[in-house]
Formats: sequence, structure tokens, C-alpha cells
Amino acid sequence: MAIWRRQPKGKVLLHSDQGCQFTSHDWQDFLATNNFTVSMNRRGNCYDNAVVESFFQLLKRERIKRRVYITREDAQADIFNYIEMFYNPIRRHGYNNGLSPVQFEKQFSVRQIRV
Repeated sequence: MAIWRRQPKGKVLLHSDQGCQFTSHDWQDFLATNNFTVSMNRRGNCYDNAVVESFFQLLKRERIKRRVYITREDAQADIFNYIEMFYNPIRRHGYNNGLSPVQFEKQFSVRQIRV
């Protein structure tokens, strides 16, 4: 979905751990086909994924643990809504100087144009 929505022009860096789902030939072929450069953390280095781990901790605490989902589709729709309608455009992040991810990205893009 991210590829379809953003349609990146150049290489995209994708960072993951060394789980079997990320080292499979099918996944590696998908990444190569879509112009991704792969970055993997070292074995046993949990700090490489600290940002992602923080996101999932927030997702669980702020959304998932507060709800009961009857179907998988209900869960997917609710989690999508949380990410796309709240987390990315509205939720402020201390690391981004109090900006939401969307605001931070827009600010970054404006700076890139000025340079």
C-alpha cells in the first residue's frame, strides 16, 4: 500500500530484523522488484528496532488493549483507522519536536525544496 500511495521515484531504504519472513526469497524478490534497499540489524541487537518497538507498544496500549474485536476484518479496519486517521496526522511525537509524523514530513519536504 505504501508503494501505491507514495510511488517513490528513487531507492527506498527498508530496515528490518533478521526474521525468516524478512529473509525469505519471496520477500527479497518483492523488495528488489520495487526498488528497495534492504537494511537488517545485527543478531541480538534489539536497539536497532527501538522506534518500531515503541510504535507497536503505543498501538497496543492506546488502541488494541482497549477494544474487543469480533472479526479479523474489524481489527484491521480499526488499526488502519488508528494509524491513518490519528497516529500519523494528529498524534504529537516528542522526538519530532511535538509534531505529528505528517507535519514533520511536510516540514522536512519544505526544507529540502529550499536547499
